[in-house]
Amino acid sequence: MDPARYEETAFGRAQRTPGPHGYVAYFPRPIPRHLAVSAVNVVLLSDAEAALGRLAGAGRLLPEPQLLVGPYLRREAVASTRIEGTRASLGDIFDAEASDRPPDADVEEVINYIAAMETGLERLATLPLSTRLIREMYSTILAGVRGRERQPGELRSSQNWIGAPGDTIDTAVFVPPPASEVQPLLDDLERFVHDPPQLPVLVQAALIHYQFETIHPFLDGNGRLGRLLVVFFLVIRDRLPAPLLYLSPYFERRRTRYYDALQMVREAGDFDAWLALFLEAVATQAADAVARAERLTDLRERYRHTVRAATRGQANRLVDLAFEQPVLTAIMVERRLGVTRPAALTSLRQLEELGILRPSPVGPRRQLRWTASEVMEILTADES
Repeated sequence: MDPARYEETAFGRAQRTPGPHGYVAYFPRPIPRHLAVSAVNVVLLSDAEAALGRLAGAGRLLPEPQLLVGPYLRREAVASTRIEGTRASLGDIFDAEASDRPPDADVEEVINYIAAMETGLERLATLPLSTRLIREMYSTILAGVRGRERQPGELRSSQNWIGAPGDTIDTAVFVPPPASEVQPLLDDLERFVHDPPQLPVLVQAALIHYQFETIHPFLDGNGRLGRLLVVFFLVIRDRLPAPLLYLSPYFERRRTRYYDALQMVREAGDFDAWLALFLEAVATQAADAVARAERLTDLRERYRHTVRAATRGQANRLVDLAFEQPVLTAIMVERRLGVTRPAALTSLRQLEELGILRPSPVGPRRQLRWTASEVMEILTADES
C-alpha cells in the first residue's frame, strides 16, 4: 500500500506498523459524529428520503409484506455474492431450494447468505445490532463453503488486505487496520449505532457501511455483511417496516465506482462522493422495490380472482406460496401447506390448467416441478 496516496483526514491515516517487519496499514479513526453535507447531497438526501418513505408506506399497506421479503432477500443475496465473485442467478436459487440435490459452490454461497440474513432478522427481536450478532451471521455465511477455514464466527487475528490476485501486503491497494485495532473500532461502531449523532439516518447508514468495510473485521465475507448492515440499521431505526430495501443490485452494476468511492474516503477523506453514490442507490432501489411490489401485488390479486372463480380447496393458498417460492414441487407444497401429497398435486395441476404455473423439465429423481413464470419475470427483470 502506497502511503503517499493517503492524506491524514478525520476518517483515518496510513502509517507503518512498528517492528522490523512493519508494513503500511490504514488506521481508521472513530466514526465522525459531525459532518457537513454538500448542497448537491442535500438534494440527493431529500430524494432518497422521499423514495424510502414511499417504500415504507407501501410496505405498511401490503396485506402480507412477508410474501415479498423472501423474494427481495434472495435478489439481494444473489447480487451481493456476485460482487464477491459468484455467478449464481435468482432462478438458480429458487431451483435449488425446490430440489433435494446438493447445490454447487456458488449456489451454496448464496443460500448461506440467505440463511445468515434470515437468522439475523430473527435474532434482532432479542439481540441488538452488535458484534455478537454480526459474528453469528458471519459463521452462517461461511458454513461449508469456500472461506470456511478462515475462522468462521471469529474476528480476524491476522492481517488481511485488498488487491489483485498475486498482490502482497506491500503491493495491495488497501491494507485494513491490524487485528489489534479491530475490536476497539467495532466497539465504537456499536456505540454509533445505538447512540447515534444528530445526523440524518441515511448519512448514518452510509457512515456505518463505510466504516465496517474499512475495518474489514473478518478474513472473508466483509462486503456481504457490510451491505447487510444497512438494511438491518434501517429496520431497527424504524425507517422500514420490513427488510424490503436492498442496495447490492445497484452496487453490483456499478462495482468499480462503488469500490473507488469507498477508497477515496480512505485516501482523501472524500465522504461526499461516497454519500452521493449511497443516496443514489437508496433512491433507485427504493423506487425499484415499490414498482416490483405493485406489479407483484396486482398479479397476485389477478391470480386470486382467477382461482376463486375456477377452483376450490388449497389453490388460493398455493397462489401465495408461488409468490414466495416461484419454483414448486409437490413435496414442497405438501410441507409448506400441511396437505397430503395428492392434494398438493391436485392444486398444482389446477394452477397449471389456469396458466398460473408452468410445468418445468423433470428434475433429479424424476421430480416434477412447476414455475410461476410471470412472478419470476417480475423478480428478475433487469437482472444482470
